[in-house]
Amino acid sequence: MASAKLPTPGRKIELFSGTYFGACALGGVIACGPTHTGVTPLDLVKCRRQVDPKIYTSNFGAWRSIFRAEGLRGVFFGWSPTFIGYSFQGGGKYGFYEVFKYLYGDKAFPNANKTVIYLAASASAEFIADIALCPFEAIKVRMQTTLPPYAANMREGWSKIVAKEGYGGLYKGLYPLWARQIPYTMVKFATFEKTVDAIYSFIDKPKSSLNGLQQTGVSFLGGYIAGVGCAVVSHPADVMVSKLNADRQAGESAGRAISRIYGNIGFTGLWNGLPVRIAMIGTLTAFQWLIYDSFKVFMGFPTTGGH
Repeated sequence: MASAKLPTPGRKIELFSGTYFGACALGGVIACGPTHTGVTPLDLVKCRRQVDPKIYTSNFGAWRSIFRAEGLRGVFFGWSPTFIGYSFQGGGKYGFYEVFKYLYGDKAFPNANKTVIYLAASASAEFIADIALCPFEAIKVRMQTTLPPYAANMREGWSKIVAKEGYGGLYKGLYPLWARQIPYTMVKFATFEKTVDAIYSFIDKPKSSLNGLQQTGVSFLGGYIAGVGCAVVSHPADVMVSKLNADRQAGESAGRAISRIYGNIGFTGLWNGLPVRIAMIGTLTAFQWLIYDSFKVFMGFPTTGGH
């Protein structure tokens, strides 16, 4: 039997084929895993301040304190579940978004409003992607928000949760994760698509007249604008995910835990750490779209949006 060969830029891949969607999923892995890992220092401080607003007086003070005590490893604490979890999530999110956008927009509802298609496709994709992300997010949050740390590394965290709570313990934050990530991704993709359309309209040039570098520049700008909206829309659920994974009691239902936590922190507590998250998510989203669309250009695919 002949061995399978990976597609290369010199080998034309048919758009909307299984290979195309698989390549888009790989692009999502490359776009999300490294970028989320790169902002681990921001995420670490954000999560700790969400759980305990008084733990640090400022973000820079937090990093100085952590670095003095633990070195660079401490600043990037939780990077391994971040990298693996968001690699899986990125592959699912971008890959299935392309699948569902094609199925909903080109096959099932060709005359439907495009924004509705973007929203439905991104929601469907994120629903699936979060199932892969959830166990690693649970480990990451527990590692980052408990002092002393719940576990020293991802493997220890996985073993401790499964031994104490079973595999269900890895998924006890799934509903809040959906509540955070699905609106986030709907805003991320729909706003990106509409922003890119608006940029091309503003410069009054067809997308086809721009080279690959110029098109990915548009992707970067559109991604940053979309990222700011994502951060605001999803932040209350992000706080609740951190609180649930750090403070949910054994045997406590998700609804009861959410009600108890909200009673403790109130509405204003749901917005702890928002400025940090805007900086983190805006930058993160911009670079994800830049990397993803650069990968598509490398593979000979059209960039996302603007057509």
